Amino acid sequence: MRLRTLAACVAIAGTVSGAAIAISDLLSKEPVPPELAQAGSWMPQSLEAPLNVDIPVTLPATAWAEDASDLGPLPLLQVAVADVPVRAIEPPLSTWSRDIAPGETLDFLLSEAGLAAPDRAEVALALGAEYDLRRLRPGHSVTVASTMDGSPRTVALAVEDGVRIEVVFGEQLSTQVVAPDPEIVTLAGEAVIDSSIFAALDEAGIPARFSVDLAQMLGGTVDFRREMAGGETLRLLWREARVGEDRIGQPELAFAALEIGGSLYEIVWPDDGSGQATIYVDGEVLRVFAQPVEGARLSSVFGRRTHPVFGNVRMHTGVDFAAARGTPVQATAPGRVNFIGWRGGYGRVVEISHGSDTMTRYAHLSAVPEDLAQGQRVAAGDVIGRVGATGTATGPNLHYEVLVDGRPTDPLSDDRLAEAAESDADDTAALSSLAEARTLLNENLGSEIAETTTERL
Repeated sequence: MRLRTLAACVAIAGTVSGAAIAISDLLSKEPVPPELAQAGSWMPQSLEAPLNVDIPVTLPATAWAEDASDLGPLPLLQVAVADVPVRAIEPPLSTWSRDIAPGETLDFLLSEAGLAAPDRAEVALALGAEYDLRRLRPGHSVTVASTMDGSPRTVALAVEDGVRIEVVFGEQLSTQVVAPDPEIVTLAGEAVIDSSIFAALDEAGIPARFSVDLAQMLGGTVDFRREMAGGETLRLLWREARVGEDRIGQPELAFAALEIGGSLYEIVWPDDGSGQATIYVDGEVLRVFAQPVEGARLSSVFGRRTHPVFGNVRMHTGVDFAAARGTPVQATAPGRVNFIGWRGGYGRVVEISHGSDTMTRYAHLSAVPEDLAQGQRVAAGDVIGRVGATGTATGPNLHYEVLVDGRPTDPLSDDRLAEAAESDADDTAALSSLAEARTLLNENLGSEIAETTTERL
């Protein structure tokens, strides 16, 4: 049965094949269309020779040997290309940054940033060589940049006045101090005094710390509590150091004008860093005064108080100015140095005589200039020491005293220093400075920078 079926299939296949041959013979006898014949006669044109392109090729020197049979297989041809510098790819870095909080140490922050103890010790030594780490305080910041595996690359310590000390890790630690180059901006503002100068400045958006400077300057001339009726206008001109939008350091007063009881009191501060200010009443020189510490906070006034160390009530024979350790201390009036040394609870002291009956004392100093000597004459504004905490003190500050005939008097109300300063004053130059300050104040009060910047403060 299976053999019969196979034979039938073969017979059918033969029949189909025969039919296909017959059809093919029939078609071959039909004429070929002209288009098809023309397309069939097409031949490709001959190709042109390729252009000769000189490609510089670098071959090994052995390729020119006479006997090439000893050569091995030639290396791949090297096409000469222009030398292109390859930029090194820096590994990604992670950054950790935080401000120093009260009670924290540099070692604590570096440990929190992930630095090992040996690295922390090296960083502390490197930073300490450029900055006294005892001066670290809240607000300073530490920034650590590390590779992804935790290896430190840089440690930066940002301190006051925009200064940054950077430690860079490499084969050896390197340190650099980056100090900004600030722009000095002059600003102006007005404040109406209703209750106190401090409150008026704060409400007007003007640095309220200027109230301390004004109290120092006018404290012995004006009784603010009795003579001010309220509604007085205080006009101020001051200077700020800025880097971009950031203020560097503390602002400094340049000019102040205040009318009280029909009298116009004006103060001009110079821009030479001496701190020596001139006080005018109704356009005439009243006296010249130099602040003992620029930018300090008046932390304790003259009179009876509870002693901060011993706890009992006793007479405070001077005024205290709280400032950072190392801040310059200046003579407040011209005179002659009559003592440099130690006096018990006063610590390191400099005393200056102003005439036969008046003396100023500067106590708790951390240092005294090496070239300052007993008997030397000094001018108002001369640096005679540095703020410290020597003797009986709870922290860095200047204890400033004025003694008349050996007895303490209120430094903010004593006129003897004014008399000593007046003898050295040049009224012609002082009046010229007053005219310039008035002009600058009026210009800045009407300028856009004065209005917009005062609103931001």
